[in-house]
Amino acid sequence: MTAPTLLSPLTVGPRTLRNRVVFTAHLTNAAVDGLPGEQHAAYYEARARGGAGLIITEEHCVHPSDRPYEKVIQGHRPEVLDGYRRITEAVHAHGAVVLAQLNHNGGQGSGMYTRLPLWAPSPVADPLFREVPRQIGEAEIAELVQSYAAVAARCRAGGFDGVEIQASQSSILRAFLSPQANRRTDDHGGPLANRARLLLEVVAAVRAAVGPDLVVGVRLTGEESIADGIHIDEAVSVACMLEASGHVDYLNTSIGMATQTLHLIEASMAVPRGYALFVPNAIRRAVSLPVIGVGRFTAPAQAEQALVEGHCDLVGVARGQIADPDFAAKAARGSDDVRTCLGCNQECIGRVGMNRWLGCVVNPHAGREAVPLPTPRRRGRKVVVVGGGPAGMQAAASAAALGHDVTLFESDERLGGQVRTAATAPARGEFGTMADDLERECRRAGVVVRTAVTVDADLLHRLGPEVVIVATGARPRRPEWAGDRAEVVDVRDVLEGRAAPTGRVLVFDELGFHQGTSVAEALAARGCAVTVATPALVVGQDLGLTLDMEGWERRAHAAGVALWTDVVPMAVDAAESGLRVRLLHHPTGDVTEPEFDSVVCSVHQQPVDDLWKELSGSLFEVHRIGDALAPRRAHAAVVEGRRAAAAL
Repeated sequence: MTAPTLLSPLTVGPRTLRNRVVFTAHLTNAAVDGLPGEQHAAYYEARARGGAGLIITEEHCVHPSDRPYEKVIQGHRPEVLDGYRRITEAVHAHGAVVLAQLNHNGGQGSGMYTRLPLWAPSPVADPLFREVPRQIGEAEIAELVQSYAAVAARCRAGGFDGVEIQASQSSILRAFLSPQANRRTDDHGGPLANRARLLLEVVAAVRAAVGPDLVVGVRLTGEESIADGIHIDEAVSVACMLEASGHVDYLNTSIGMATQTLHLIEASMAVPRGYALFVPNAIRRAVSLPVIGVGRFTAPAQAEQALVEGHCDLVGVARGQIADPDFAAKAARGSDDVRTCLGCNQECIGRVGMNRWLGCVVNPHAGREAVPLPTPRRRGRKVVVVGGGPAGMQAAASAAALGHDVTLFESDERLGGQVRTAATAPARGEFGTMADDLERECRRAGVVVRTAVTVDADLLHRLGPEVVIVATGARPRRPEWAGDRAEVVDVRDVLEGRAAPTGRVLVFDELGFHQGTSVAEALAARGCAVTVATPALVVGQDLGLTLDMEGWERRAHAAGVALWTDVVPMAVDAAESGLRVRLLHHPTGDVTEPEFDSVVCSVHQQPVDDLWKELSGSLFEVHRIGDALAPRRAHAAVVEGRRAAAAL
């Protein structure tokens, strides 16, 4: 056992948790018509089976005035009871404690679905949703308090061990606490004691509704990081008020608010692990209640360290257990094969942000736990996988785990493909753990790995496999406007060391993701004068989905990187010193011809599908996956690798 404190039991109110690992609340987008269903039960059951001590479900809205997004669980509807019971029975079958998070988003919501004005302490529009809410009066405040109590009672009837009241990142209770959102002059506004009044009223009503034998917790924002917002001193004072009420069994923590500082709540890999531990540390020193700490924990050893150093009593591991549902069980076994969350936010945050069900780049089954995996047609088939990037490694590991005889070939001396390339960029190093984890899975599953081997049809005919999985990746595509100028290179040429631009460098980015912004950052760090140009409205437009935009823009500004938008290169010509790049400003038709020493292209790639074409019409059963099929992002490669293995 490598994490003895993390794996030790802890009593929280009337329940004893088997360990300190908490699966904290987060949106799954799995609700159907506002109700929890089989996917919720399967999702939480997988983490309970995997050893989590405490599971806190995603938010349940407590009042019909609150429907901030389409697939929220509408806890105020009596029809949720059947779904509640499926969830609690599934989790209890594996020995975990399960709580429901209760919430009303207030002004951090949308009237799109309700066709009603939003409720809030004051008519202050949220910067993300941009709707002016209605200031609620005493009658609505009393109704709101009772709605929390009513849903808490329903959770008790549904078999939950208790509830967590969200007063953190996206909550009307947070808005009442925050002087930025609460401009009231009555007894629910002004001094902190007044601003905390509603929260204390809700806590008292919820405790009365569930009784003394269920757990009641509160999640607090410790630092909103906005002007006139909640700061750590006030958060500590509120924590003390909650403890003094006698109604609360534990305190959970968070950092940021879910609009202006959303990037702090679910920080990407550019932010150090444990970055938010100062919040639980400060609260824990002021109260005797158990305190949950959060902050991008990706390995049991990191969680153990947070506990040993006294920052918190329990550790919230959300994305880490999305990536590996067996996080806690593997920690208990002392295993070193925990599948690592990358902090990439591509599928758990970005996908949900596009109103799709939650996924995970490194766990292709995340968000689909209720969908049974297909049964192999037969075991023991001889399989050759060509290509050791994420698609090929996932296919090989999955096929070997299903009982097939698998050999994996990679033309490079090392497995990993473009994942290794991405990991060389600034603030992207953790991406390399994806390759490390997949390689370890391959070797443990018994895959025969052969590197520095180029595979062709003749070699395959000599080997005589039944199945060939082609995962040969993609290569850079030179844009037509680049001509044959040697000073025009691809981002991969820079990151893989084949090119070293100096002086004035234009990075042309038509992908809108990390490829262009990362290489721009790398070149600026080498002393280049970097300009990033894009046809889009903003540079790195998809970084907003993964909560990387704020960090990138701050780093780019500090490094002096210039950002040009709405432009398209038309041609590159020789100049007296370097290159003249003809740029079309497409909204106006204006053409400029700035000069640079080099141009780096972040453009779409083309499949390396020569082997697949060569095998067309052969006797092999051939599957083509990943970038060899169509160049996309890592998640598509992993999903297709698993899918190809399941089809054998």
